[in-house]
Amino acid sequence: MDLPICLYNIPGRTAKNVEPETIARLAELENIVMVKEATGSLDQCSQLLNMTNLTVLSGDDSLTLPMLSVGAEGVVSVVGNIVPEDVLAMLRAVTEDNWTEAQAWHHKLFPLCRDLLGLATNPIPIKAAMAELGRDTGELRLPMTSLNSAQRSALRRTLEAYGLIGVGVGS
Repeated sequence: MDLPICLYNIPGRTAKNVEPETIARLAELENIVMVKEATGSLDQCSQLLNMTNLTVLSGDDSLTLPMLSVGAEGVVSVVGNIVPEDVLAMLRAVTEDNWTEAQAWHHKLFPLCRDLLGLATNPIPIKAAMAELGRDTGELRLPMTSLNSAQRSALRRTLEAYGLIGVGVGS
């Protein structure tokens, strides 16, 4: 099969990091062309860039700009589901070598990434945010369950602070 393959390295989901040496060996396979790197380690990102010719994509929204600064080329974004234009604006600023603008977008997006994605295991908070914004997300599958009332209140505050909903909307 000639389909390009993106490796997903998400230790938070699998409880195991795919070590850079293993990824480098896998990168020898012609179809493996990129890796979603979600270890939270800028060192590991740098190792992959030094050891392989893979396209490295951020798998941690809050680390996208730091990873781009060392040579990553994009992001598999979660918050991009609710603010795609903002994530694209940050990526575009990097492409245009406008690091001041990219940093401004990073700092605007950072609280959303931290506060929204820190509420519960993904996809619980992003599905809840999309529902709060009136977007169909489908049902959660067990063992995942909906946010509790305190988490929903925190979600609304985060969306309000970002300017996505008005104060009191959806309460």
